[in-house]
Amino acid sequence: MSQSQSQGQPEEKEASKTEVDEAGAAAAAAKGSAKQQLETYRVYVVTWNVGSRFPDNISLRQLLGLQDVDDDTTSKDHLPDIYAIGLQEVNAQPQQQVLGLFKEDPWTHKAKELLRAYDYVAVKTEQMQGLLLSMFVRRQHVEHLHDIEAEFTRTGFGGIWGNKGAVSVRFTLYGCGLAFVVAHLAAHDHQLDERIEDYRQILENHHYHVKRYREIYDHDYVFWFGDLNFRLQGDDSSTEVRDLVRDEAQHEALIKRDQLYQVRERTQQAFQVLHERLPAFPPTFKFREGTSDYDLKRRPAWTDRIMYAVQPLNKQPGMQLAIEQCSYKSHPVYTISDHKPVTSDFTLKMYPNVRVAGVVFSPLSVWQIGDENTVEYRKQAEFEEGPNDWIGIYPLEYASLADYAAYEYVNQAESPPSSDSNHEHDLFDTPSHHRRGRHHHKNRQRLRRHQEANAQEQVRLDFADDVELRHGEQYVLIYFRSTGIRGVTSLAGISGAFVAEKRRGSPHRTEYHVD
Repeated sequence: MSQSQSQGQPEEKEASKTEVDEAGAAAAAAKGSAKQQLETYRVYVVTWNVGSRFPDNISLRQLLGLQDVDDDTTSKDHLPDIYAIGLQEVNAQPQQQVLGLFKEDPWTHKAKELLRAYDYVAVKTEQMQGLLLSMFVRRQHVEHLHDIEAEFTRTGFGGIWGNKGAVSVRFTLYGCGLAFVVAHLAAHDHQLDERIEDYRQILENHHYHVKRYREIYDHDYVFWFGDLNFRLQGDDSSTEVRDLVRDEAQHEALIKRDQLYQVRERTQQAFQVLHERLPAFPPTFKFREGTSDYDLKRRPAWTDRIMYAVQPLNKQPGMQLAIEQCSYKSHPVYTISDHKPVTSDFTLKMYPNVRVAGVVFSPLSVWQIGDENTVEYRKQAEFEEGPNDWIGIYPLEYASLADYAAYEYVNQAESPPSSDSNHEHDLFDTPSHHRRGRHHHKNRQRLRRHQEANAQEQVRLDFADDVELRHGEQYVLIYFRSTGIRGVTSLAGISGAFVAEKRRGSPHRTEYHVD
């Protein structure tokens, strides 16, 4: 088991020298199209040190800003386009790590079940020990996600143990590269130098495999958040700090003594590239669990923070990218840990008409259960197939990219399967989604290609007859382009809906449901 656990796709067979140049592909796809225009999107960021607690018997509606959202279309139109949920001290006992191989962690599962009602899809989850980052995107944006990649850096115990450090997820959306970094830095008042060193180690060791976006600050938008553990300068006692917190007139002077403010604004030893609206909420640490009363064993401090950065000059001179931190608040109603969660709502600009070349599926009305079924698609001229591309079958209302019911690798279908080709165990990091076999007719090409005059290619791919779908339910196909390099994955096309049906008069077969 890897220290960094990724969910949402079969594992790649082996690395390729091919690297993704999404920026070039985007430019090529945009040729001849209308002039790029900027539009506004919303990103909602959550950070919370949950103190090894589980989300039993609590509602996440307020945490995710959904308490005032009802079923009418108007209120739903103002929902975020992206949720980034970063948690620290998630229960990381060995038994939980083992369970994580087979099912989602309870926090991601609870968020997914709430957000699915608002048409969000969990697109990537990355965990390192107690650090967890879960990314959710509104369904209409999912097919425009490119070069999704996760990274992690351990800083605890000299980088040997992952109790401190950072995990991140980056992707490209509408011509912009976005990076989300959740970190947990060294604790205690006197460990300021260690926190600065943690930051530098994360920058030094975090590397992506997408051209133009190799490092964290190469991205057009960066969100850095977590339990950063910065404390207050000075020798005040815990009681004295608590009394200052209660005096609103002292708030500004107190926050100016915050170590993060000092190293970012004054000494510029760390985080100087990032921006932050200074917290207007009380310190978020340390509380007595089950209450909103400070635990005076520690001086109250703003340990839980959310920062951001933007590179305004992107593709179009005179069309600058921009970001605004619209809200920044804590949520005292949550009392299960000694930290209060913090959220921030952002608006940012992206290029909605940037399109990257991909594949276009031919309409498929019915999937015949128990038969081999042929999927047909057209590769657009600029689309470059990756060495580990695969096509997944998903329920129409899928809530996660890990929810595929079946799959086929494109390039494995180039030649007839061998008699011992049932090796799904080596291809998955989600064993619960294994298929039980691949019942194909032997000695037959399962993938056929036809080159068209317009430089496009028509492809037909046969799926095995043992694909287990539920009669009468609707599904879609999703094409994933996978380079084979550190899990860099792009969505290249989504089909229209089709229904799964049994053949008339066919014997009864057991139906399986993928949770």
